[in-house]
Amino acid sequence: MKTRIVQIDENNIDGEAVRQAGEIIRSGGLVAFPTETVYGLGGDALNPASSRKIYAAKGRPSDNPLIVHIARWEALAAIVKKVPAEAVKLAETFWPGPLTMILEKSDLVPGETTGGLDTVAVRMPSHKTALAFIEAAGGYVAAPSANRSGRPSPTVAKYVRQDLDGRIEMILDGGDVELGLESTIVDLTEQVPTILRPGYITGQMLKSALGRVEEDVTILRSDSGQAPKAPGMKYRHYAPKGELTIISGSEQQVVDYINAQLDQWRDENKKTGVIATDATIGAYRADVCKNAGSRLDESAMARRLYRILREFDDEDVEIIYSESFEGAGVGQAVMNRLLKAAGHRVTELK
Repeated sequence: MKTRIVQIDENNIDGEAVRQAGEIIRSGGLVAFPTETVYGLGGDALNPASSRKIYAAKGRPSDNPLIVHIARWEALAAIVKKVPAEAVKLAETFWPGPLTMILEKSDLVPGETTGGLDTVAVRMPSHKTALAFIEAAGGYVAAPSANRSGRPSPTVAKYVRQDLDGRIEMILDGGDVELGLESTIVDLTEQVPTILRPGYITGQMLKSALGRVEEDVTILRSDSGQAPKAPGMKYRHYAPKGELTIISGSEQQVVDYINAQLDQWRDENKKTGVIATDATIGAYRADVCKNAGSRLDESAMARRLYRILREFDDEDVEIIYSESFEGAGVGQAVMNRLLKAAGHRVTELK
């Protein structure tokens, strides 16, 4: 299969390119497209064969549910059993935007799309190209991130092509995405709404809209053995090719420890990398140092994370250390993705 790559401008959308991309989806094919979060790999959410193609293209386990993307509020009612009051409140506050809601699915949504579950994850992106594409595709697009399973999610189209060239029909290249981390996922099928994946819509923002909200216990620790209700809960995700370890402790402790480890790896002729911050970027002796930015600007750190992990791969870095980025807001989402990327490999310095 030859993958066609089409440049597209969100501020001057090529209607014919979007129409052709939509026709590919309607015909059972796959199209990668930009959203405000990361690039998505789209297929017809209501076509079981399309969802199977998504799993095959990504090399993704079939029990890892897909998110259904819609472009209109009215589209939600057809794919869920009921629309609870909490969903209305969240949609009024955060849609279109980087929030995914889990609801009980209707019979219209095949089990292939939901990983065999009776629930469905739904979101309405804010990216203009994404919305136009979803409409052209029939209104229901199942779309995980457009990367090979387990790899860092793509925030630019070149990494989509790197992973999926020859596996899908088309890539809509919309340039850099705005946010750089996947959507927040909140489960509305529990007695208390529960955050399953942190993102730009923070726990505090959700509490302001709904009142009481809980967090799944696996967000910042090793996954449980339970079936995943949302993408990214069960399997190692976002991982670079090199071995990534997170180091937690005081700033000087972390710098000293990482540098000692770097010296040892240098003796073994291993190419090393470090994810640092504005405050520490000049302190490390790694072969490659990447600056995540200021700890005071968690959103900027989030935008840079996946690109940094991909750049380590581009530069053949074998051993990677990262400072820890605990935070109550978007920093929690950054830490969640880092922990998944490292396979929860963390060294805590006392």
